[in-house]
Amino acid sequence: MIRYSFSLLILVLLALIAQQFIPVLTGLYNSRLLLVTLVFLCASVTVRPPVMLILAFICGFLWDAQNALGPAGGDPEVYKYPAESLRFGYSIVLYGAIGYLMQGIQPLFREGKWQFSTFLVGVSIFVYLISEYLIINFVRGDFQFSRATLLQITFTSILTMLFSPVVFWAQFQIAERFGHEIRFEGLKKKKRRRVIA
Repeated sequence: MIRYSFSLLILVLLALIAQQFIPVLTGLYNSRLLLVTLVFLCASVTVRPPVMLILAFICGFLWDAQNALGPAGGDPEVYKYPAESLRFGYSIVLYGAIGYLMQGIQPLFREGKWQFSTFLVGVSIFVYLISEYLIINFVRGDFQFSRATLLQITFTSILTMLFSPVVFWAQFQIAERFGHEIRFEGLKKKKRRRVIA
């Protein structure tokens, strides 16, 4: 369990590095692949709540350090209209919230139904981005929600969701290598025995 959790931390750090080289898709309303958030969401469904909260803290801290500590209010590529008083640490709370959302479907995931988890990754990204945008608007004191913003959030969520099977596959490989049990094979065997009996 410890080696698997440590490998997830390494995966998050690699995702943070790779995030720097992922371009914004201008043809899709400036949507982008949120690789760090994707790795966190896929990891949060495979671990227990304490490990998920540690990952939420690390991911939120690193995300804020990358985006909120640069120019006033954040990186202009991420925040088109920077908020002067956006506080460091809000991402940690948002990561924790979407992590618990993924934890809710952990029993289905552990039974081998990872497809639903893939869909929930898209929903979680959407919830994260909407919440973040609402926080920025609240801090700014002016609510603006255009159709382009909604499309950017939607396309970002869909794009990130489409890459989740790749991250799940990588996590299955890592779990197998370190002997961490993600799926409960015993549950499937018990259900088969009950059906046969």
